[in-house]
Amino acid sequence: FIAQRLQQFGSYQDAMLADEPFMFHAHIGFYLNCGLLSAKEAVVAAEQAYHNGQAPLNAVEGFIRQILGWREYVRGLYWLKMPDYKQLNYFQATRSLPAFFWTAETDMRCLNICVSDTKKYAYAHHIQRLMVLGNFALLAGLHPDEVNEWYLIVFADAYEWVELPNVSGMVLFADGGLLASKPYAAGGAYIDRMSDYCSSCRYKVKLKNGPDACPFNYLYWDFLLRNREKLNRNPRLGMIYRTLDKMDEEKLELIKSDAAVFLGNLS
Repeated sequence: FIAQRLQQFGSYQDAMLADEPFMFHAHIGFYLNCGLLSAKEAVVAAEQAYHNGQAPLNAVEGFIRQILGWREYVRGLYWLKMPDYKQLNYFQATRSLPAFFWTAETDMRCLNICVSDTKKYAYAHHIQRLMVLGNFALLAGLHPDEVNEWYLIVFADAYEWVELPNVSGMVLFADGGLLASKPYAAGGAYIDRMSDYCSSCRYKVKLKNGPDACPFNYLYWDFLLRNREKLNRNPRLGMIYRTLDKMDEEKLELIKSDAAVFLGNLS
C-alpha cells in the first residue's frame, strides 16, 4: 500500500469506479481488526513515507486520521455506551432488509455494483459502505438490527466493536447523534459526482420524480419529511429544510407518492 497506493489515496479516497473495487485504498482493515497488524505499525509506516517524500500530506493525513482518529474514537464509543447502544433505534425504523442486499439483483446500478463487489471480495471501501449501501438503508428506514447483522456477515473486517458504532451511529443515525452530528443522507447527485455508476443506470439521476427517476432523489426528501420532527432543529440541516419548505404541495405529494410506491415494492 505504501509503495503502490498511498500517494494517490488522499485525492481519490472517496471516489468510486465500477471496475475498480479497491481503488487506492489500503485494504488492511481485516489485518488491523483481527490483530495481525497493529495500528501503530500502519501509522508509523505512513508517517515515514511522508518524511521520505513518498506521499503528499493530504494522503498521509487522511490515512492516519482514519486509524488514529476515527478508529480509536469508534472503539471508545463502543466500550463507553455498550450494551445499551446496540438497542438504539432513533427513527424507529422497521423495514426489513431487501433481498437484493444478498443477491445484488436490483436495477439501481450503484447498489448492484457495491453488493456484487461485497459478495466477491467480502469488502467495500468506506464511501461505498456509507454513501451507497448505508445511505439506502437510512433513507429506506431499514431496521438497525438487520442492517448491523448484514454488515457483520458480509465484510471480512467486521468485528462488532468497529462495525456497530459505524453502522448504528454513522450510517443509520440510530443513536440520535451520539457519534455523528447529522445523518449522512444524500440524493443521487452525490453518488453521480463521486462515481461512474449513474451513467449506465436504468434510472436517470437527473430526474427527481417519476418511474425513471433515481430512487435516491425522492427517497432523500421523503426521509427528511418523515423525520422532520426529529431533525429540523439540527443546525447542520437548517438550509436543507429551508429548501424543502420552498417546495409546493404538488412537489411534496410527488415525493411522498414515488417513495411509497418504491418502498412498497421492496421485498
